[in-house]
Amino acid sequence: MNGHKGCIVWFTGLSGAGKSTLAHAVEEALHQKGCRTFVLDGDNVRHGLCSDLGFSDADREENIRRIGEVANLFMQAGVIVLTAFISPFRADRERVRSMAASGDFIEVYCDASLNVCENRDIKGLYKKARMGEIAEFTGISSPYEAPTNPELIVSTGQDPLEICARQVIDAIQRYAMVSANLTN
Repeated sequence: MNGHKGCIVWFTGLSGAGKSTLAHAVEEALHQKGCRTFVLDGDNVRHGLCSDLGFSDADREENIRRIGEVANLFMQAGVIVLTAFISPFRADRERVRSMAASGDFIEVYCDASLNVCENRDIKGLYKKARMGEIAEFTGISSPYEAPTNPELIVSTGQDPLEICARQVIDAIQRYAMVSANLTN
């Protein structure tokens, strides 16, 4: 209907790596091209669908499973779904990948150093985590498993937002075989 099929673009990276900012920039660019899109991020998921979950490993796993199920439903409806979650565990991301057909899941690793992420942290979460006020904080007291073979690595810690967004849009065309002209 809009010259594209649905797909899941899964942004992963540390808190402050630029996942949500990049997802919303890509959404805006795709929307301007007439694409049907939706962004799922902590702001619109943790307060409703996953409000009963905490931050234990089991709860993080369930959070990502639920997000994957919702993203899969949107994708089946022809929507380009942009998800922006730390999703710290490879196994959880692979589980979501297995829900989609080949080419319909595009993992985007937002690569920003811990130092860059801490400097961007306007909420002071890293500082609180380092002081022991936040337990199980990814990157400090809880591990983050970077993707071993993502479809795309964007240097969100160094490159301007516009360049990162262009790289993601190019990957969507390449992997999801979107036929709409997204290059301009």
